Amino acid sequence: MPVSVPPRALSALVGLPLLLFALITWQVVADGPLVGVDERLSRALVHPDRFSELLADLGNVQVAVPVLVVALGYAAWHGRATGVDRWWLGPLAGAVAMVLVPALVAPLKEWTDRPGTPAVPPAVGYYPSGHTATAVVAYGAATLLLVPLLRSPAARRALVVLCAVLVLGTSYGLVRRGYHWPLDVVASWCLGVVLLAGVRPAVRRTPPGISRSTRRSSSGTPSSSSGPS
Repeated sequence: MPVSVPPRALSALVGLPLLLFALITWQVVADGPLVGVDERLSRALVHPDRFSELLADLGNVQVAVPVLVVALGYAAWHGRATGVDRWWLGPLAGAVAMVLVPALVAPLKEWTDRPGTPAVPPAVGYYPSGHTATAVVAYGAATLLLVPLLRSPAARRALVVLCAVLVLGTSYGLVRRGYHWPLDVVASWCLGVVLLAGVRPAVRRTPPGISRSTRRSSSGTPSSSSGPS
């Protein structure tokens, strides 16, 4: 059965991040007051070191996307094996969300034409952060797909915490290393949340080990092997 998301909650989940993203983008393009605050915050936070660079690498396509691919494959296999109706819908939504990241980020980078921090060679096209958006969508979609498949509430909580640690670690590394301004990262959080909002309703929840035929039998409908009642 599909995950139930109240319409108001879904609207807030999409509307608020979109509004914040629009505000940040306007400030970046217009060189508004938030940009000055952003630059001062960056100067206070930037301290390039090996650890921050390793954290930033968690947002690399070569690192984050394979994690999502494994989650997509397992969710698809599990859904098919347990007889979930439209088992392919959740994995497909996760894959589409990941494909949309470069499709949205690349034009925005070219349009905003934002220069990088003093810690990187002179260049433009740093807004929004592609590494952050990749981390949010890859790790977030993997979590949305796998959480319903875990039996233990503790395991589900641990997976959600792990996702948050990976995303926040990536974000911190990007800012600390000076690869991105803080607003680049926050804007990509907003973009990622909007994309994940499209994945969540597509995830099909079936209790682990409960197949479609088992659900029919428990509800009083005979399965093909039970014969007439």
